[in-house]
Amino acid sequence: MHNVYEGKVMWSHLDANMHMRHSVYADFAAQARIAILDSIGLDFNVFRELNIGPILFREELLYLKEVGLNDTLKVTLELTKSRTDGSRWSIRHSIYRGDGVKAAVVNVDGAWIDTMKRKLTTLPSELAEKFMDLPKSMDFDEVPA
Repeated sequence: MHNVYEGKVMWSHLDANMHMRHSVYADFAAQARIAILDSIGLDFNVFRELNIGPILFREELLYLKEVGLNDTLKVTLELTKSRTDGSRWSIRHSIYRGDGVKAAVVNVDGAWIDTMKRKLTTLPSELAEKFMDLPKSMDFDEVPA
C-alpha cells in the first residue's frame, strides 16, 4: 500500500502573491485521500456500486512555509483517530515541498455516507478492514464503534 501522493504546482494554483493559494492545499490533500483510498480498493467504481462515499465534517489547514510554481509536492496520509469499525475517522495530511520542507498540515474528520439515503453508514467489513490498515500516526486514537 502506498500512502504518499505526488503532484506538481501549476500556474492556476498561484495567488496574487505568486505562491500557492490557500484552497489548493485542501485540494492536494483531497486528491491524496482519493488516490490512497483507490490504492486499497476503495475506488469510485466501488463507491458507485455500494452507493457510499467519504464525507468531511471538519477540515483544518496549518500553513507552515510558502510553496511556489512548478514545485513537486508530496502529500502523506495517516489515520489519527478512528472508530474500530472505520465508520468515523480523522486523517492528518502532511504536505512537503520538493526540497523536503514541510509546507502545511491538513487535518480532516470524516465518515461514510450512503449517497442514496443521504445518511451516515459503515463500509462493508472487508473494506472497513482495508481502511483500518491505512498507516496510523504515533498519536493514533482508536474509539469503540
